[in-house]
Parts: sequence; C-alpha cells; structure tokens
Amino acid sequence: MAIIQEPMPGPEATPSEKGSDVGEIPQWRLMARRFKQSKLAVAGGIVLLLMYFVALFAPFLAPYDANAVNSDRTNAAPTKMTWHGGPAVCQLKQTLNQDTFTWEYATDCTNPAPVKWFVKGFEYKIFGLIPSTTHLFGVDKPNTVYLWGADDQGRDILSRTLAGSRVSLTIGLLGVGIGTALAAVIGTISGYFGGLVDNFLQRIIEIILSVPTLPLWATMAAVLPRDMTVTKRYLLITLILSLVAWAGLARQVRGKVMAYAGSDYVAAARAAGSGHARIILTHMVPNSVSHLVVVTMLAIPGTIIAETSLSFLGIGMLPPAVSWGVLLQDAQKVQVVTQYPWMLIPAAAVVLAVTCYQLLGDGVRDAVDPYG
Repeated sequence: MAIIQEPMPGPEATPSEKGSDVGEIPQWRLMARRFKQSKLAVAGGIVLLLMYFVALFAPFLAPYDANAVNSDRTNAAPTKMTWHGGPAVCQLKQTLNQDTFTWEYATDCTNPAPVKWFVKGFEYKIFGLIPSTTHLFGVDKPNTVYLWGADDQGRDILSRTLAGSRVSLTIGLLGVGIGTALAAVIGTISGYFGGLVDNFLQRIIEIILSVPTLPLWATMAAVLPRDMTVTKRYLLITLILSLVAWAGLARQVRGKVMAYAGSDYVAAARAAGSGHARIILTHMVPNSVSHLVVVTMLAIPGTIIAETSLSFLGIGMLPPAVSWGVLLQDAQKVQVVTQYPWMLIPAAAVVLAVTCYQLLGDGVRDAVDPYG
C-alpha cells in the first residue's frame, strides 16, 4: 500500500521573491523613479525652477530700475553690509583721483543705513498687467544698496542681472521650442514618406549643417535693423536661433521614424485604412517624444550661450534691452575686469544656468529608458 506524503509547508515567499512591480506600474512612474535616483539632475532642476521664479518676479526682487543711471556710483564696488539692529549698509563717499581720473569710494560704517523690506520704488507691472511700486528691499536715499556693485554708468548690477535673466532664460526655451516643432514635423515627413521628399529635405538639412553655426547666426542677426523695438528684436533673434537649430534634430527624428515605419503596427494601421496623417500623429510622433524631450533639454543651454555670444558681440540684443550678453559687453576689456571684477557676475549666471540644464538633460536622458 502506497503511502502518500503531503508536502511540508515552507516559508511564505517574500515580495522580492514574488517579483517586482515593474510590469504593474505606468511608464511615467518608472521614468520619475529613475529620474529621482539622479541627485545631480534633481538638484539642477530645482535650481532652474528657482532661476525662472526669480526671472518671473525680477522687478519685485530688484531694488532699482535696470536702466537707472546714478553718476554718484560709477563703477562702485559691492556695498559693504553691517549689522545695526538688523541688516544695514555702510555709507559711501565719492572722490575723484586727480592722478588716475577715476572715482574712488570711502566706506563709512559709523552711521549705517538700515535695509527696509517691502519698500516703494520704480513702477512695474506684475505679469505685465497689474501696476505696482513695491519692492522686496531697499534703503532710504541718498544711500544705495548695490549688493553686486555698479557699472560704468552707476547702474545696479544685481538689478540688471535679474532683468537680463528674463531675456536670456526665456529666449532659450522659445528658440528650442520652435526648433523642436519644426524638427518634429520635417523629420517625421522625411522619414515616413522617403523617396523624393526625403532626398529634397535632406539636401536642405545638409546645406544648413555644412555652415558653421555661430557665423550663420551672426550673419542673420547682423542684417537686422538696429533701430527696431526691443520686443521685435527679441522675437526675431528667437526665430534666428530656432531656424538654425532644427536641422540636426530633424535628421535624428528622421532616423527614428524610418525605424518605426516598417513596424508591424504601422502595417496593421495601413491595412485598417488609416491615413498618413493618422499614422504620423498616432504612431510616429508619440514614439519619438522621449527622444525629442531629451534632445530639447540638451539643446536649451546651447541656445542660451548663442544668445549671450551674439549680444556680447553687439549683434544680438542691444541696449536699452537687458540680457546677460548685453551686460557682458562691459567686461570685454581686460583692464575693466581686473579693476572691476564684479562685472563678470552675469557670466556666473550663464555658467550656472547652462550647467543645471546639462545636469537636468542627463537625468532626463537616463529616465526615458527606465528599463535600462
């Protein structure tokens, strides 16, 4: 007689032995989880959010008008701060050096001026709509609080850097956004239809890519009239940066689309009677979105540097417009940099923005492949 032995109950499997939940959560959560693992990318994203927040509220945060001239503070060094029942600024006395014919400043901290919060100043519009004269901080006249020093016309470097961030940071987003839209449309059409359409578009792209980028930007920017308004010049510079940047991305999108065009789901869509527009919008473009996002993130710092370079050369944004490149025009001479090193502070803002975008782009590039 056979004896049947029942299996001994073993220990219950742990969640890790049962398998992970990778296949049970949406793709976007996998991407977010992978992105959070990159501490540098997260830090870069946080810093960029702070920079855009500062740019949005720049008139409120700036103690002075970016173009306000003060002859009593020509090339003044950063204001010396002290503590007198609260933050306070030392007084400055301006004298002319008869030997070098330069202005010199003597600091007097015996009777400091207290820094006041939410003071009245120059008028501006919140979000371009609501007029206001309230600023975060300031001091009573004739005292001044130039935390980052002043330029050769006595204009506050801090206020001008904050105002310049609105141009330099947004022109990169708009320029790359327009270029990405062009690249997505043209690259998808070229890769999907092929044949004569592909050959024609690729020859145009090759011509654009064969010309050095910076000289092409400079040539297109140099032909703009110098007497146009700040808004028109801003929009035209944005278009110039976008019309050159789309070519390389369009070629990458074309390669992606050509790989997808022969897939089974595309053939099934054609057999089901789907038109070209539906196939492109439903299958081609969505499959290229992750690649477009990564390339866009990595292209924005290049556009910021391009605008800064053009403005630095005097063919981009021009005064009275304020951008980081316009501010760096004052630092073209070695003598100015050695005597007034605070003129290079806008360059630090450019380096910070570009570095954060590169860190963020690297994190997004790793996140779009969460199974890697």
